[in-house]
Order: sequence, then structure tokens, then C-alpha cells
Amino acid sequence: MRVVSVADRPDLAGELWTFADGWPPFMLEDPVGSLLGPISQRYARLQLLLLDDSARCVGKAHAAGFDWDGREESLPARGWDEVLLRAVGTVTPTAVSALEISVRPELRGQGLSGVLLRALREAVAEMGLTDLFAPVRPSQKASAPLVPMEEYVHQVRADGLPVDPWLRVHVRAGGRIVRVCPLSMTITGSLPEWRSWTGLPFDISGEVVVPGALVPVTVSVPRDLGIYVEPNVWVRHHLP
Repeated sequence: MRVVSVADRPDLAGELWTFADGWPPFMLEDPVGSLLGPISQRYARLQLLLLDDSARCVGKAHAAGFDWDGREESLPARGWDEVLLRAVGTVTPTAVSALEISVRPELRGQGLSGVLLRALREAVAEMGLTDLFAPVRPSQKASAPLVPMEEYVHQVRADGLPVDPWLRVHVRAGGRIVRVCPLSMTITGSLPEWRSWTGLPFDISGEVVVPGALVPVTVSVPRDLGIYVEPNVWVRHHLP
């Protein structure tokens, strides 16, 4: 396995989009997510590909530079959405945020996401920057959608590491959990749209638990509206 950037191998840029990222279908309806393609072109050195010995892409990392004032308290509550918006307007980035790290489904659980994360840390250091952030989507939070994120992130194992596997990868790599970003993604749709995305009836107003969602979807039948506001977790990798 080896990691290359799209800047070094522009001929492989299309590989960034060759396999599903594993997100549930409704997650692809975040309108801000349409910026990921243009931003990936702009920050080619921060788009990484994990290649196997046959040069097939088996994993990928998206990241972007953004303007940060050096204060952790200024990290945006909007998390993933806000980083994408800031990346568009940033001329000289002062920090980098990971946007997605994913591995082909059949190869997950083998530590390859950690390989990509370490490579991304190195890429940021090579840019002369000292901070890599990530609005992390905890990989097992969807199994506990009614547990507040603030409570979930503090669940640890006997060894003191996070219970959540993806948060654990970040901490093992040197990351530190800063706080929850409560409004990281917002997805709004009509009830027919939510039915098509999830296969659920959406015929009762209130909080609806949806497979793959980290928190319930808020539903209003009279308004024909469903709103999903996803919290993520700010993790900071301060690099030497």
C-alpha cells in the first residue's frame, strides 16, 4: 500500500469518486456538499489516494485549507458545512480540515483509515502548517441516536481511549477532542423526499429515528417537512 496525492498523480484524480463513501443516501442531500468537487481540485495536494500493489485506489482522503484565527473557541458550530464555505473564500490558509476519509467497504477494519490519516498529517506539515482539524462523524454514533453527542464523545474504554472506533483512530494518531460542533450538516427535504431516501413512512410528526442518522430527524407532517441537523466532533491534530 502507498499513498499519493492528486497533485503528484493528476491522472488518478477520477479515483476519488470511484467507490461509495458509505454514507446513508440522505447524507448526499446536504447542499453545501456540492462544493467538495471544486474544493478538491483547488487543494489537490490534500486529496490523497491509498493504492494497493496493483495501483487500484482502495482508500481516499479529502481535505481543504481554511482561515483560522488560532483560537479553539472560534471553531465553527457548523463544522463540516462551514469549513467547506470558508475553504472557498480562503486565499492563504492557516489550518487544514479533513473533510472525508474512507476505505473500500470490503477492506474496512484493517487500519487503512489510520494510514490515510497519518499521511494527511504529513501532507499538512509539508505545507508548513501546524494544525489539522476534523469535524469527525463518529462511526458508531448511529447505533445510539438518542444519546446526546456531548455524552457520547466522553464514553471511553478501560484503557482511556474513546469507545467510538473512528474517534479512537484520531486519538491514537495524536488528535485531541476539542468539543462538539452541533450544526455540522443540515439536510432539509419534503416528506416524499425523505421517504425516497430512507424507505420509512414519515407519517407522524415528531422525532424520527432513521438508520444511519446520528440523531433523529425532526418531522412536521402539516408542513410536509423533515429536517436533519447532524452534530459532529471537532478533533485537533497539533503537528510538530
